[in-house]
Amino acid sequence: QVRLIETGGGQVQAESSLRLSCEASGFKFSEGAMGWFRQAPGKEREFVAAISGSGRNTYYPDYPWGDSVATGRFSISRDNSKNTAYLQITSLKPEDTAIYYCAADPSGGSSVSVRQVTGYRHWGQGTQVTVSS
Repeated sequence: QVRLIETGGGQVQAESSLRLSCEASGFKFSEGAMGWFRQAPGKEREFVAAISGSGRNTYYPDYPWGDSVATGRFSISRDNSKNTAYLQITSLKPEDTAIYYCAADPSGGSSVSVRQVTGYRHWGQGTQVTVSS
């Protein structure tokens, strides 16, 4: 069965950086789209980033999302030789505090579905990121 294990979260100071990892198993990793979402207390799970199976295509929120997209604080990547996807976050802010989840669509998804919670059947358990000012 599909398994996704996130690591790399923790409690950090504002302006620091983190790299979250998501190790996947149970499907042909190089064919699956991978996504990162986050959920803060009392809020809905929101799309952070996604990447195609080959890694050639990356996706970020279209709408203004603070200044995160414009300044490139979030960056998704993958290493298909390690069956692992990554989310690099720089210049962390207290408002980035949330549980970060990785998700997999072994079928590859589409440019629309990879941005949606409903586009993924498989989820990891999440890793907590807490940013203090």
